[in-house]
Amino acid sequence: MSDEEIQTMNRPPVVRATPDQALSAPVHVAPTWLGPVLIVGIVLAALNLRPAITSLGAVFEETRTGLGMSGTVAGLITSVPALCFAVFGVTAPRLSRRFGPAAVVCAGMAAVAAGLLIRPFASNAAAFLAASALSLAGIALTNVLLPVIVKRYFPDRVGTMTGLYSMALAAGTSLAAAATVPLTGALGGNWRSGLLIWAVLALAAVLPWLPIARASRRAARAEAAAGSGEGTAVRADTGPRVVRSRTAWALACYFGLQATGAYVTMGWLPQIFRDAGVSASTAGVLLAVTMVMGVPLAFVIPGLAGRMRNQGPIAVTLGLFGLAGYLGLYFAPAAGAWAWALLLGVSNCAFPLVITMIGLRAKSPAGVVKLSAFAQSTGYLISLPGPLVIGTLYQHSGGWDLPLGLMAGLLLPQIAFGVLAGRDRTIEDECVMRD
Repeated sequence: MSDEEIQTMNRPPVVRATPDQALSAPVHVAPTWLGPVLIVGIVLAALNLRPAITSLGAVFEETRTGLGMSGTVAGLITSVPALCFAVFGVTAPRLSRRFGPAAVVCAGMAAVAAGLLIRPFASNAAAFLAASALSLAGIALTNVLLPVIVKRYFPDRVGTMTGLYSMALAAGTSLAAAATVPLTGALGGNWRSGLLIWAVLALAAVLPWLPIARASRRAARAEAAAGSGEGTAVRADTGPRVVRSRTAWALACYFGLQATGAYVTMGWLPQIFRDAGVSASTAGVLLAVTMVMGVPLAFVIPGLAGRMRNQGPIAVTLGLFGLAGYLGLYFAPAAGAWAWALLLGVSNCAFPLVITMIGLRAKSPAGVVKLSAFAQSTGYLISLPGPLVIGTLYQHSGGWDLPLGLMAGLLLPQIAFGVLAGRDRTIEDECVMRD
């Protein structure tokens, strides 16, 4: 990162102050170490946003057998991530106002680490589910607040920094999916050891956030004592009423539909290929290819989106890639398997796009935290029925034609909501216009 970018990040956020306060209040200058440490903290936090989920998927059959899970309980566990993201994500704005976003992210990473440390030692399905929920709660809070951290400390580099942590998130997703089984074998073949290893990565993510949270609270106290500053301004400014913003609803719907596509891809794509005659090992590699596509594109797309006034064309392009992928699976699933995996991998990069748009569609950190919580929590609720509906259609229709037709059809409203969400406007302006 250039010196100019670090200087931009190290500048304190812009806050409102009276003329008298502006003349008399001391200016808080962020410590020089904060910039590099924040970059490391953001990357490590993003790396830990999916391994709790994808590492379990890699050894799920062994985990089910080891804990004696019924089919119903196993189905519940596969639905828990989206539910936790929706439920706990709603609490992020209130916690952020009370403790500051950096402190909440630090606590979130600690919760992720604690859950990953506890669940391999669970003796029954209920304890395993509770430990998983603890990790997922921490992930939910961090999901919502990372865009706020980026908006506050990197106001002129929203696209670049969103791309950095989106790339790290995609890398963590792929790494846990690909490495859990080999690691399990290297550690003696016990699924508990294979899951436990990811707690080490989560513990590493807590370390940089400890000094970041301490510096953030020290700055808030100093500025609050001066009568103006970040702590006072952020807590007093609860942000706009996002439910009154059409852009906020468009973002929530776009988020929910892209999440539906992502969960269906992660859960069902290997089975689609296997039913078409592709071997099990090749089907797994094809899924990995789809996931890996998100690593470079998750960095490129936010940077591109951040330089554009209207992100609608990117949403349309990603949706068209998805349509081509689903149509290919419908007509020639085995013959063009590699092409369809690549196309769907590009389409799934709607996630870093919507995260970038969340940072661009609000003017203040307070607005971003409310918009992020609303869009992600509402979006994950929208996505909940998707994998279950696809599985039900597959079971009752006896094939993939109807489920694939539904997934292709859902891309049409996803594109439409992406165009609406990508317009050059902010939720603050919309709320003022409606008052």
